[in-house]
Amino acid sequence: MTLFARIGFAARGLVYILIGWFALDVASTGGEVKDNQGALGSMVDAPLGHVLLAICALGFAGYAIWRLTEAAMDPENCSRTLKGKFKRVGYAMSGISHVILAVAAARLALRQTSAQQGSPGDASAESWSAWLLSQPGGVFLLVLVGLVLFAVAATQAIKAYKAEFHELDGDTPAPDYVRWIGRCGYAARALIFALIGWFVISAALNHDPDQAGGLGEALKQLRAQEEGTIILSVVAFGLGLFGVFSLIEARYRRMRVAKPDFLR
Repeated sequence: MTLFARIGFAARGLVYILIGWFALDVASTGGEVKDNQGALGSMVDAPLGHVLLAICALGFAGYAIWRLTEAAMDPENCSRTLKGKFKRVGYAMSGISHVILAVAAARLALRQTSAQQGSPGDASAESWSAWLLSQPGGVFLLVLVGLVLFAVAATQAIKAYKAEFHELDGDTPAPDYVRWIGRCGYAARALIFALIGWFVISAALNHDPDQAGGLGEALKQLRAQEEGTIILSVVAFGLGLFGVFSLIEARYRRMRVAKPDFLR
């Protein structure tokens, strides 16, 4: 499982590097914003693109299983504290999101769907926001989702600030330059998650699912600011560095895998 999880880290790294590259293009030339699924779609026409997508699908699936196993089996004994419980929720959310990416990559690799350009994640955010708003207590549930996203953003920001990254420590701590790469990457992700959380809460409070959005919408909003070119360029660079950090994790991260009792 750890092998596939490492491939998943590498696949995530590739996707974030592509997102950062496309975001830089948007900042400089006003090109098309791409989110995770849009970045996968851009691989279709690349040399050996379908092979690369198949590898990404396997990697994302392995990463998802690893994260969901962490959430379910709690190998690090996180449940002893409230912070640990939230950490397990984060693992579950990460696992689910990578299941979605694995399915998207597999469908593209098998040519079961056409490549989606741009940021299809925005349409997905709008559709599930509309579904939630149609349910009893939907406004409360959607606000709760937004608050969870704010909590994720705070966690990413704290990780960027502390830059400890003990999971990369071997016999010696990770080099300072690796910590700075991770710090910049997590800071960019914290901003993106905070913006997505705000979009979701705005959709809930205004009863308007069209106000929800994902990564693509967050990048568009940054570009629309007064100093949008500079802001988006900095964030794009940070997202690209997060991709580089993910590649480093693919090679050096220490992983714990909890096995069910019947497999021990």
